[in-house]
Amino acid sequence: MSDLPNCPECNSEYSYEDGNLYICPECAHEWSKDATAESDEDTLVVKDANGNLLTDGDTVTVIKDLKVKGSSAVVKVGTKVKNIRLVEGDHDIDCRIDGIGPMKLKSQFVKKA
Repeated sequence: MSDLPNCPECNSEYSYEDGNLYICPECAHEWSKDATAESDEDTLVVKDANGNLLTDGDTVTVIKDLKVKGSSAVVKVGTKVKNIRLVEGDHDIDCRIDGIGPMKLKSQFVKKA
């Protein structure tokens, strides 16, 4: 029926157009027409412990000793992890650590190298 996008906040289908803005009558969220084109890219924003923006393929350094669940191994402070991949969820970094293997890390325990 309507080709207007759903609200990005509450996913309401009753959004309407007002000039250069879309408006949701249910939650009163307003967003620009340009923002809908950018949100279609589905970008993931992940920041390290210092607030630097991380991207796929970055190299990071571990800033805290991390115990490996189900093993007696420990990822030591200063361990460099190359070629990270960002994923959705609580553990938002997917990587492979030399000597340990594939792991998921939380971004709050790494800094960009």
